[in-house]
This record gives sequence, structure tokens and C-alpha cells, in this order.
Amino acid sequence: MNNLLKRMLGAARLNADTYEQVEADRTSLTGAVFTAVIASVAAAIGTGARDVVSVVSATSVLLMTWIVWVVLTYVIGTRLLPEPSTHADIGEVLRTTGFSASPGILRAFAVIPSIALPVYIGVTFWMLLAFVVAIRQALDFTSLPRAFAVCFLGWLIYAVLFVGFVRVAL
Repeated sequence: MNNLLKRMLGAARLNADTYEQVEADRTSLTGAVFTAVIASVAAAIGTGARDVVSVVSATSVLLMTWIVWVVLTYVIGTRLLPEPSTHADIGEVLRTTGFSASPGILRAFAVIPSIALPVYIGVTFWMLLAFVVAIRQALDFTSLPRAFAVCFLGWLIYAVLFVGFVRVAL
């Protein structure tokens, strides 16, 4: 548990060495998924989910969106926009991005109405930065702008697909 907390704090601090450790440690997938689940539960609570069904439903949707974004980012970063040094498998990307959700635990504080919007916006940007660092380390990018571009493109494709899905479903 102590190692998990150290990694979560290191990831939240955007520490590249922490992401390298997680990338290399195949046994850290459980901790990465745990971190993503806890951050998703915190987000569900912060956005107003009050009963178990609402929390579970929101958490499930948040985890699915994380997985879709991770897979899209992985494909874009390894197939469409790789650097010569890029070498990664999906497990490395899942482990690093799972820990990049660490700041998301603070989204639970969005339950306080007077600070909800600043907390949610601030933590969301923090998580985006952590995701970019995670991708840079997992895909062995030397360029932070490339890592940002890959993450943004993955998110953009996901957003278009999501909006299209919502339009069809409604």
C-alpha cells in the first residue's frame, strides 16, 4: 500500500521517474486500475451522485471513457505519430495513464458547492497534464508537444465518436 501511495503522489507531481517505474513494472496494473477507479468514484461523487446506483453507473461510464481514450491514444501514438524511439505495448500505456488519474481523487471536493467549478476545472487540467506526461513516458517520446498532440487527437476523436453516439441514442 505504501508503494501505491508513493506512486500515486509521484504521478500527481508529474514525476517522469514515477511513470518510468510504473511503465516497467508489469505488476503495477492492479494499482493503476485501482487509481483510475478511485478517481472515477471521486468524480461521480463530486458531480452529484449520491446513491450507490448513481455512483456505480457514473464510475462505469468514466472508466469506459478512460479506456477508449487510452486505446485511441495508444493507436495514434504507436501507429500514426510515433517517434523513432517509440516502443510500447498497451499494458505500459494502461499502467501509466491509470496512475495519471491520481489527481482526480480531489474531484470529490467538487461536492462543496462554493468550490465545485474551480475544483473540477483545476483537477481536470491537472489530470490532462499527468496524462500527457504518462503518454510521453509510456511511448518513449522525446517531445512533450508530440505527446500533447497525440493525447489531444485521441481525445478529439473520442469526443466526436461520443457526440455521434449520443445523437444516435437519443
